[in-house]
Amino acid sequence: MAFAAHHNDHTSSIDEYDGRKGRVEHIPNLVLGQASTSRRRREAPPLIRDLSSEDRQRLELALVRKIDSRLLPMIILMYVLNYLDRNNIASARLAGLEDDLKLSSVQYNTCVSILFVGYLLMQIPSNLFLNKIGKPALYLPAVMIVWGTISAATAATHSFGGLLAIRFMLGFVEAAYFPGCLFYLSSWYTRKELGFRTALLYSGSLLSGAFSGLIAAGIVNGLDGAKGLRAWRWLFIIEGTITIAIAGAAFFSLPNFPRTTTWLTEEERQLAIWRLDEDIGEDDWVGSSEQTFFYGIKLAFSDIKMWILMVILFCIVASGSVTNFFPTVVATLGYSDLISLLLTAPPYILCVITAFCNAWYADRSGERYLHITLPLYIAVVAFILAAATTETAPRYVAMMLMVPGVYTGYVVALAWISNTLPRPPAKRAAALAAINAVSNSSSIYASYMYPKSAGPRYVVAMIVNCVTAFVAICGATVLRVILVRLNRRPDRGESVRGALAVEESGRDEASRKGFRFLV
Repeated sequence: MAFAAHHNDHTSSIDEYDGRKGRVEHIPNLVLGQASTSRRRREAPPLIRDLSSEDRQRLELALVRKIDSRLLPMIILMYVLNYLDRNNIASARLAGLEDDLKLSSVQYNTCVSILFVGYLLMQIPSNLFLNKIGKPALYLPAVMIVWGTISAATAATHSFGGLLAIRFMLGFVEAAYFPGCLFYLSSWYTRKELGFRTALLYSGSLLSGAFSGLIAAGIVNGLDGAKGLRAWRWLFIIEGTITIAIAGAAFFSLPNFPRTTTWLTEEERQLAIWRLDEDIGEDDWVGSSEQTFFYGIKLAFSDIKMWILMVILFCIVASGSVTNFFPTVVATLGYSDLISLLLTAPPYILCVITAFCNAWYADRSGERYLHITLPLYIAVVAFILAAATTETAPRYVAMMLMVPGVYTGYVVALAWISNTLPRPPAKRAAALAAINAVSNSSSIYASYMYPKSAGPRYVVAMIVNCVTAFVAICGATVLRVILVRLNRRPDRGESVRGALAVEESGRDEASRKGFRFLV
């Protein structure tokens, strides 16, 4: 495939030809507001073009199910372990870590927050590197082995300095996984399939939130003092070892990108490539030679939509920072450490259910804004309730609502990134990593809002969570207004970056109607 990009101050263009896919004439990629002066002729590959609509639908359904079965179970399991290894320090605190290492409250909070410094630094380079090599089936499991080893090594720490160094390196390595998976999914699924798959992926973190308390309760109850080790050391050893074992299995099950996955038939490969092209009106990942680090960063950072999405995601994650200290917050209900760990599970289980239902309907309807903002209103109510009372029942109701309130809409917001910044893949990879990195930076300062002395109401933290949730709602409103206005331009025959003009002809729906942003 030949690909050349030419740039000046006003326009950029792409010359593209692929014998298997058909051909595309000279394609201008104009800045907002400029009229299109060229037309695009797109042809499906021969094996797809000759299919009847019924055969195409049947083949595509079978392909999606095949991708789902090979890709989703493993990356969800990997993300469960990613989140467990990152957040098990909260359970370890209740199992004696703070006392054994003689940590002050500030030192403990610093060990929590330092992870996100490493996490922030590595995300953009890692995602651009993944886009460059095009081998997620090798890269992601290799990274997982490294972070599993680091997590298990936490059991050997005996001081504040050792724990601080381990946590920084853990964040630095773990940074590759989640933004890499978001890019990975967007390289296989169309825009209206992506929301529910993103929810499935993020269910890994929600399930880990539920299971971490249960696992920690079992270890605290059964292994404290075994072989002369405290329960918190066993927690890191067991979970780190499981992570390494699962990573080894992932090498043999994960696919790469559609063009580089060997277990697809030629017909399946052509359909997997073409349906992404058809969905956006532009081809996706082609080969390593077409992916450039700095061009992707330049495109992402020059798009105002990325900055608005960054504000939205930053504020949602900031509102959800309570989950980093959820066992500590639940412990203020006054129950034993074992009961407190068990009580952390129900809010996450409820969140998995609400996130699935919300994302499924968001994909089915093609709507994004309300599916992001309505849950945030519930989160605001939950934070106010938690700060307003010390009664056990209403406070646990607030805890049950605050996790679903934040993360039910969050998974749809994650899909909105790829929906809004779909091409080229280098831009999408840079945007996903930058947004995820900046959004998680909120955990650096949030770690200091939950000292034990602030319990049980944590008034300052809950007020900040309310404000950031409201700002996220405002940001989503602004982005929706912008996208609605951009969607009107193809109706007038005007080109929009990443869109097709309505006059363009072709067999596929995207070419006839023009690209539209999901709002």
